[in-house]
Amino acid sequence: MALYETVFIARQDLSAEDVDSLSNKLAKIITDAKGNVISKEYWGLRNLAYKVKKGSRGHYVLLNIDSEYAAVAELNRVIGFNEDIIRSLTFKVEAHDEESLLFVAETAKDYKAGKVAVKKEPTKTDLVLDKVQF
Repeated sequence: MALYETVFIARQDLSAEDVDSLSNKLAKIITDAKGNVISKEYWGLRNLAYKVKKGSRGHYVLLNIDSEYAAVAELNRVIGFNEDIIRSLTFKVEAHDEESLLFVAETAKDYKAGKVAVKKEPTKTDLVLDKVQF
């Protein structure tokens, strides 16, 4: 099986429960195809760089997946038909990062309740990259 990361942005008017149920439905697609969802991370309701489908904010969710390509293709097909998801992107990766630079929660309810965790302290490289102007 191969490793994938899928990031999707859900509409801003969804509640925390709706975002959790949406991510659970997408995870079920992978598990039904005998794949594994290694982790789910809710990154919060964040501002978009530009308006997408008349919205300026979105709920960001990351799914780390260990599955065959057929399951990921089915996931992308379902995401394409879902009106609650405004953008998505799937990457094939060599290994999943155990550490994240973002303040994350496992579910949207945890995020809303303030149960967020920093998975990693910034390193010297991260601090240098913050000073570089692109």
